Amino acid sequence: MRSGVLPGGIAGPPELLPFEGSGRTAICIALTQDPVDEPSFRRHPPGPSDPGARLIETADGHAFTYGQMFGLSGAIANALIAIGVKPGDRVAVQVGKSPEALALYLACVRAGAIFLPLNPAYTLSELDYFFGDAEPRVVICEPDGKAGVAAIVAANIRVETLGDAGEGSLLTLAAAADREFADVARGPDDLAAILYTSGTTGRSKGAMLTHANLASNAFTLVRHWRFTAGDVLIHALPIFHTHGLFVATNVALLAGASMIFLTRFDPAAVISAMPRATVMMGVPTFYVRLLQHPDLDKAAAAGMRLFVSGSAPLLPETFAAWLDRTGHAILERYGMTETNMNTSNPYDGDRIAGTVGPPLPDVDLRITNPQDGAPLPRGEIGMIEVQGPNVFKGYWRMPEKTRRGVPERRFFS
Repeated sequence: MRSGVLPGGIAGPPELLPFEGSGRTAICIALTQDPVDEPSFRRHPPGPSDPGARLIETADGHAFTYGQMFGLSGAIANALIAIGVKPGDRVAVQVGKSPEALALYLACVRAGAIFLPLNPAYTLSELDYFFGDAEPRVVICEPDGKAGVAAIVAANIRVETLGDAGEGSLLTLAAAADREFADVARGPDDLAAILYTSGTTGRSKGAMLTHANLASNAFTLVRHWRFTAGDVLIHALPIFHTHGLFVATNVALLAGASMIFLTRFDPAAVISAMPRATVMMGVPTFYVRLLQHPDLDKAAAAGMRLFVSGSAPLLPETFAAWLDRTGHAILERYGMTETNMNTSNPYDGDRIAGTVGPPLPDVDLRITNPQDGAPLPRGEIGMIEVQGPNVFKGYWRMPEKTRRGVPERRFFS
């Protein structure tokens, strides 16, 4: 394969080199040496061909183009560097969902920092653990939370603010910064993000996700779910976890698609958006609540091509009711924080209720005996183990848990 050098210093086909002033640099999070075959690159280069293409439409009618998002992320990246952020530094973010929050994510990636999103509902006692474990260089929080955050972080940690309406000290710094930004070179194995797991088996663990982890999975999903620049995604998920950030957002960005960006899930708002959209990603409770709305019918969903469900099991009864009401079979998939997406029901062909489909391309999956790790024959119940470019680098500062989860850097269980 012929190759050029992409943002992040990673080799890739020359067809993908960014054009000046576009958002393509920001959305090429990182490309591994061979993320997809060259003919696919030529047919479906990532990102829009026009920086004026719409990326986001908000509930109140405001729009962000790819070029505007690229410029804002460049200004924020310059602001982060000006306050001391260096490649490999963690930037902890506990803010609401907004286009500016998405620009902050892209700015961290472009600056070579490690993006650390945190649930806005976390209490100060919970945040104290995350800040102590991750030792971020900067914390970005909502304006009304600054005093509490400043009281629990170390003296050398900078605290800036970002509000839901675009207010706060971070954007004040960005307004004074240059919107042009030369992306910091990063390699496929460098960390792009740390996401803390729920901690159901003990204290929360920070899953270290590399640029290659995110890029490989996003490219796979773009192809598997047939995303194009003509798609419009209803985005009603939060952006502090894998589903809303790395699945929904990264896939839309790499395809050059646009998003109807809802700050929260509201059934009436989602149904109102359907005539202008083509795809929706949600959790099972989204579909349950939409089924309770009287305006949901086949006419409302006539322009949609795909409904995706994940993050929890979808009941077969919900699958059947949705098919009956809308004429669409929900595509259920399976993933986790440490791996992004692993399996998916097919885009073409039968989608089977109560199942999550076969492994995605480039992902190996096996079922093993939890006691001895031996692979089990078809039909047996056991532990899922996953291998592929999507599998994370390990747990932040927990080498023993990493060794147990990924023995000899092979399958993750």
